[in-house]
Amino acid sequence: MPVRAADLEHPLPGTLLTTMVSGAMLDRLVKLLAVLAVTALTVAAAQVSIPLPFTPVPFTLQPMVVLVGGAALGARLGMASQVLYLALGLAGLPVFAASAVLPQGLLRLFGPTGGYLMSYPFAAFVTGALAERGFDRTYGRSFLAMAAGLAVVFTCGVAWLAWFAQPAHAGLNAALSTGLYPFVAADLLKICLAAGVMPSIWALLGRKSS
Repeated sequence: MPVRAADLEHPLPGTLLTTMVSGAMLDRLVKLLAVLAVTALTVAAAQVSIPLPFTPVPFTLQPMVVLVGGAALGARLGMASQVLYLALGLAGLPVFAASAVLPQGLLRLFGPTGGYLMSYPFAAFVTGALAERGFDRTYGRSFLAMAAGLAVVFTCGVAWLAWFAQPAHAGLNAALSTGLYPFVAADLLKICLAAGVMPSIWALLGRKSS
């Protein structure tokens, strides 16, 4: 289905993916490939991991991929891409960020980074749901959609680190000091950059269709 300039000015329900794909068989195939692509990008982003000496939580590019993927795929498919990512990790494949002290596999989810990892499907869902309502068409609204998803990541990550992570619970103050404060500025900067991706693609499609 071609993208019309009028659709960009007056957003219809749907995401970039659903707008560009038509036909039942093609629709299913492209959606499957898109989910696999975002899962693969999440795996790749996990390998860009910088350990920090004052926290067990490494710095990675994963949140940005999760949020952009959710915006592009929509709520359900964005969530599916991250559920698949976690399933690969639970199966023992080396898809989580490399760590000298944190294991791959199921035990990673019980460690200090487990809350962040388990938040990814929900963060993708929230950002995707907002994108389906047209939040990915302008920079400001795209930023808000991704900020909402990032809030899910930090809320789940800090709560897990404070009260559930093994072998020891950090407590809220320590969890904020090691799981939020060192990362929030950098992650906000990342979504400042990421928020421009979807509006730029929509604008490009609008110019091609006009």
